[in-house]
Amino acid sequence: MLLQLKEVQKAIGAEEILTSVSFMLKEKEKAALVGVNGAGKTSVFRLITGEWQADEGEVACAKNTRIGYLQQLNDDEKICENPNASLYEVLEQVFLPLKEMEAELRALEKAMAQNPEDSYKRYDNLMVKFKNEGGYEQDSRLKGVLRGLGFSEQEWQRPFREFSGGERTRALLAKLLLERSDLLLLDEPTNHLDIESIAWLEDFIRSFRGAVLLISHDRYFLDKTATKTIEIENKKATVYNGNYSYFVEKKAADRALAEKAFTEQQKVLKHHEEVIKTIRSFRTEAAIIRAKSREKMLAQIERVDAPARDLAKMRLRLTPKIKSGNDVLFAENLKMGFGDKPLFSDISLELKRGDKTAIIGVNGIGKTTLIKILAGAITPLGGQIREGVNLRVGFYEQSHVFSAESEAKTIFQEIADTYPRLSQTEIRTTLAAFMFVGDDVFKPISALSGGERGRVQMSKIMLAGANFLILDEPTNHLDLVSKEILEDALRKFEGTVLFISHDRYFINNIATKILELTAQGITEFVGNYDYYLEKKQTVTASPVLVVEKGSSKDEYLRKKEQESLARRKRNRIERLEADIAVMEAKIAECEKKLEDDEINRNAQAVQAVFAQKTELEQEIALMYAEWEELHES
Repeated sequence: MLLQLKEVQKAIGAEEILTSVSFMLKEKEKAALVGVNGAGKTSVFRLITGEWQADEGEVACAKNTRIGYLQQLNDDEKICENPNASLYEVLEQVFLPLKEMEAELRALEKAMAQNPEDSYKRYDNLMVKFKNEGGYEQDSRLKGVLRGLGFSEQEWQRPFREFSGGERTRALLAKLLLERSDLLLLDEPTNHLDIESIAWLEDFIRSFRGAVLLISHDRYFLDKTATKTIEIENKKATVYNGNYSYFVEKKAADRALAEKAFTEQQKVLKHHEEVIKTIRSFRTEAAIIRAKSREKMLAQIERVDAPARDLAKMRLRLTPKIKSGNDVLFAENLKMGFGDKPLFSDISLELKRGDKTAIIGVNGIGKTTLIKILAGAITPLGGQIREGVNLRVGFYEQSHVFSAESEAKTIFQEIADTYPRLSQTEIRTTLAAFMFVGDDVFKPISALSGGERGRVQMSKIMLAGANFLILDEPTNHLDLVSKEILEDALRKFEGTVLFISHDRYFINNIATKILELTAQGITEFVGNYDYYLEKKQTVTASPVLVVEKGSSKDEYLRKKEQESLARRKRNRIERLEADIAVMEAKIAECEKKLEDDEINRNAQAVQAVFAQKTELEQEIALMYAEWEELHES
């Protein structure tokens, strides 16, 4: 057992945050901590790290447990003391103990020339420790994590002070992954990562030698990484021994049983109450005695609690006011850039009524710019766009700007004034689907956070009656329940949807078509995200539409060059593996010599063998680093 919470209670002032939280985490176990926003997930993390103390109950970690904690950084928080340090230098500090160990090894090598007997044992023990703690892999590990989390090589030497808040959080994640923690607490680790980086992080977590406890709204990520799901609901914890999809199914089944038990007991209670009422109506002494006896029996029945309201059952219906034509949008040879920096060119695509299309691609490739062009928000440098007949567009973008007039209104007023025919119940139902419940609907727009503004804008677009929805990251700032409500609405929507999302679970449930935007062009896959992955992994995709730069001759030459590079890479890997085997044999031979009594009696011979062994180990470390880089590239 690595971590255990037992009947933990926590309150802030008069407000109870947690009343009964119990769960265990074993070594190497990967678990998800889920629940609606405000349920207390981050509070659990603060209790585990010791930032908070439990009012009641126990939080216990195994002795000497090293905890790494990823939280969202505030603008004024720092993970770097030197403002001029580069990103690479900041992360290199993780290996400071190894570098000190390495410096001591070099000093011992020199000392062995004078006094080999005193230095040899310390050197040998330190060398084993240095190797076991990853001394030879530190550089390749650092580069691998930086690449995996989407930092380009140009950014490695960029001053850390120039990085945005999101980039700093990503750097903190890199730092945590490089440290040798026994338990990682990761709060929304996929924020600020593109799909490729998230997939890399999934592989890293699955192979991580320690335990991991995750908070995330990325359900696909949770499915791929967690084997246990812990839900915080109504200030209590419930443990499900499976991934997120298992949790959803099991919770639904448990809720159905609970609702059935409650309903059946209510029928029994009502029957007893009616019998008692009938007996009392007789007004005889015997009847009164019998009634009191039944009342006593009724009072002793242990009541089944009514199940909490199931927000997931809430439904949001999107109804276009008018049906569009079958041809919704056609774009041909679109070109865009800013200044002298080209972003993309020769982009062509076609959308039909009923298509649910996801645009995916690495960060910075131009996805948001492309949908802004398709929505008519900006003008491309070249190409043409043709819209179909009867098209009514609803565009949700990430910059959530309200007019000065709207800023002075409450959320409820903004929706009511925009859609005056809606009833109060209809407005409240829609706002509840986007996490505005109770008095939240009376918050002024001017006081809302960026995420809250986005949710208000989304609710307005959902009510607009558009038949073509263009959505840029619509699930950002939504909790798991709101995502499921939105998914259900978009699946049943009879119009057309074009969207960008990093939420692969959302893409998988909505998309009937994937458009992958790359530096070479755009490729269409007719299917959901799992289909796209299958085609990418088997390298047998037969795209319906591929638009790339250059002629067929250029494509042939490019393909031949790629094949040649791949062949040279394979040959280099094979050569490295053979050289490594030779070097390992030489190192083993040196170690055998150092065990020879005759050599040990000769200080110069010992020094010569150590010098040879050290040189071989440095060479093999470089070989290992190159081998790892070739496999990662």
